[in-house]
Amino acid sequence: MAVPAIVTAGDGRAAKAVYGENKVFLPVAGTPMVARLVTTLQAVPEVSEVWVVGRRARLEEIFDQKFRQTLSKPLFLVEQGRNLLENAWETYRRTLSRDPDQGRDPVGDEVDQAILYLSGDLPFATPQEISAFVRQGLSLPGCDYALGLAPAAALEDFKPQAPGSPGIEVAFFNLREGRLRQNNLHLARPARLGKRDRVEDMYEHRHQKKFWNMAVLAWKLFFSRAAGPWIVFLYLLMHGAGWADRWRLKGLANWLRSGVTIARNESVISRVLDTHFRFVVTEAGGCAIDVDTDAEYDAVQARFDEWKRLQDARSEALYGPPALPAPQNSTDSSQKKEA
Repeated sequence: MAVPAIVTAGDGRAAKAVYGENKVFLPVAGTPMVARLVTTLQAVPEVSEVWVVGRRARLEEIFDQKFRQTLSKPLFLVEQGRNLLENAWETYRRTLSRDPDQGRDPVGDEVDQAILYLSGDLPFATPQEISAFVRQGLSLPGCDYALGLAPAAALEDFKPQAPGSPGIEVAFFNLREGRLRQNNLHLARPARLGKRDRVEDMYEHRHQKKFWNMAVLAWKLFFSRAAGPWIVFLYLLMHGAGWADRWRLKGLANWLRSGVTIARNESVISRVLDTHFRFVVTEAGGCAIDVDTDAEYDAVQARFDEWKRLQDARSEALYGPPALPAPQNSTDSSQKKEA
């Protein structure tokens, strides 16, 4: 089963600017990140077509006729709305009408249409990791929203090699099953989500390193009848385990996270979103590296070739070579446009 992919490339309130620019348009090895991801999606067999939502005029400059000639899947560009939620929902409605300007609500079996959502700033996404995530997500019985996770071991290559050297340090969810990082891949049946507004709340407060972000989210959800005190309890355990882990207090971290399981989180999030929610773990890791700060962008620029080579090798070792060939000459087209 193939699904449409929606790439979010907007610059609304949930987006983070890098060097004062919408980060998806920043070049990495001469290619804007959003163009690099669209190229990657061409080699994912489970993706039927690609929709990119953002400032349409800017997107049309990047995805010009020459670039489009390299693509094997239909590409649609959608003008962004007021926020992430509107972008996600309205672009989904446009996939149903196959019209980038006018959408419609689902009818009949269309309420079960699955959509792959990705952020546009994933320079190390590989076709194999995305393919594995979609296959696993679609195989989960009764699942209406699957969120990807990556294990800490998959992200070791991205750490600084020495103090002060370029690298990316990320925060993890400390769970009984291990230390896991959200990987920016979402597979959802949007019409089946009862509380879509809460997805945006979770996204806006997604940075686990920031105590305030997690506290605000936990406090908001505490008052939702679906979650109640459970959300605060899980928050305290995960944050405490994360704090102990960063301070190398492994025994305390392991004790705290022993009460926080993937299944327990899935149950609470299902109630919060009024849907059937599951996590999907993929082992490659590249999709867990996005770009949110100037320093992270600098690190990506400095070590891109090395990290890309390592990530491609890891994905191939885990899943084999890509099932479909990637487009040719798309990088040259993007480089010319950036210049």
